[in-house]
Amino acid sequence: MSIEGKSVKLGDNINTDFIISGRYKFAITDMKELAKHIMEDIDPNFPQKIVPGKTIIVAGNNFGMGSSREQAPLVIKEAGVVAVLSPQFARIFFRNSFNIGLPLIETDTSKIEEADRLQIDLDKGLVKNLTKGIDLEIKPLPKFMQDLLSEGGIINYYKKHGELPAL
Repeated sequence: MSIEGKSVKLGDNINTDFIISGRYKFAITDMKELAKHIMEDIDPNFPQKIVPGKTIIVAGNNFGMGSSREQAPLVIKEAGVVAVLSPQFARIFFRNSFNIGLPLIETDTSKIEEADRLQIDLDKGLVKNLTKGIDLEIKPLPKFMQDLLSEGGIINYYKKHGELPAL
C-alpha cells in the first residue's frame, strides 16, 4: 500500500481537544461540518491547509492523547487527511484510527518540514521525503492492520469478508 501527500507539520502532545475543540464536538454532529474546525485552536487557518486526499499530518510525540472519543480520528479522515505520522501515538487513538481506516505511521518526524512531499510505502516500511531525498524507516504494521486500512476500516472489512482479519 502506498500513500502520497504534502506534509502539514504539528508539534508534540496534540490532544483530541486540539484536533476538535470541545465547543464543537458536542454541538455539531455532522462530520463534514465538524471537519471544518479541525485544529483551529492551534491554528485558525489549519482547515485551509488541508488539500483533501493529498495531505499528511506530521506531528511530534504523543499525537492523539487525551480522551478516547472517536470523533477525533473521524474528523481527521473527514477533513481529507490521508495519513498521520508521529514517533508515538496515544494507544486508544491509534486503535480507533485503524478501526475507521485512517493510517497512523510511527516514524521519526524530525527531518520532515512543512509542505515536504512524502510517499509512504507500507509494504517496504519506508517514508520517502521526496523534497529532501531521504528515506525514513517506519514501525512495521502487521498484515491484519494493513488489511483493515485497505478496506477502509474494520466495519468495511467485516461487510466485505464476513469475518475479522486473522491476527
